[in-house]
Amino acid sequence: MSTTDAELHEQVRQRYAAAATAVATGGTNADALAVEDACCAPGSCAPGPVQVDESFGASLYSSDERSELPAEALAASLGCGNPLAVADLHPGERVLDLGSGGGIDVLLSARRVGPSGFVYGVDMTEQMLALARANAAKAGATNVEFMTGTIEDIPLPDAAVDVVISNCVINLSVDKPAVLAEMFRVLKPGGRIGISDVVSEDQLTPAERAERGSYAGCIAGALSRSEYLDGLAGVGFTDASVTFTHQAAEGMHAAIIRATKPPVDLPASA
Repeated sequence: MSTTDAELHEQVRQRYAAAATAVATGGTNADALAVEDACCAPGSCAPGPVQVDESFGASLYSSDERSELPAEALAASLGCGNPLAVADLHPGERVLDLGSGGGIDVLLSARRVGPSGFVYGVDMTEQMLALARANAAKAGATNVEFMTGTIEDIPLPDAAVDVVISNCVINLSVDKPAVLAEMFRVLKPGGRIGISDVVSEDQLTPAERAERGSYAGCIAGALSRSEYLDGLAGVGFTDASVTFTHQAAEGMHAAIIRATKPPVDLPASA
């Protein structure tokens, strides 16, 4: 029996809610990745010292970046890359992180854009949002806001940000065309995206991707490289690129995705 989009959406929400609970109760990000259901009801596990497992998302950040953050933010890192390494953030810019999780990329971005800039994080999981807000308070970040919402319907007005980042989240969406269109909508003219995601090689069919891992585990729902490039072009992005960085499964790779929203005064073609 096939799984509906609503069921897939709920599987993703439950897995990452459980991941946040694992970290909040003293687990590592390895525990968060492995958990399918909450390890225990909130409050029923005694919290212990937070540990960071170097084999998962936190290890993809430099030691300097990791030193800037609360251990809980690092422990909740479940990403497949480091979008800040490609986003090229500048002081004063406004940034949006899709699927902001425990807040690691929001907090690092907030330091890059400085007090004259601002960073929004959007997440659908209340447990992750609570963890992110607590991490922001520990880090003393005042130029950030974590918002409840989905990446298919971003709670921001048109042309609100200069940069959109995301770390291994778009592959989890059941409506990727809506996500790409929403990124384009909220970007200012001339704005850009710098995204880390899991992407398949073009020869793999959706069924073959599903054989390599679950939807909630960031594998089955991955777009192919051509699908990503066509989708970005279809909503209006230019200068799009998909660069594989390291293998996630056979024929599946963590990748860097870049693209630009054209400026308003783009000259007409001859």
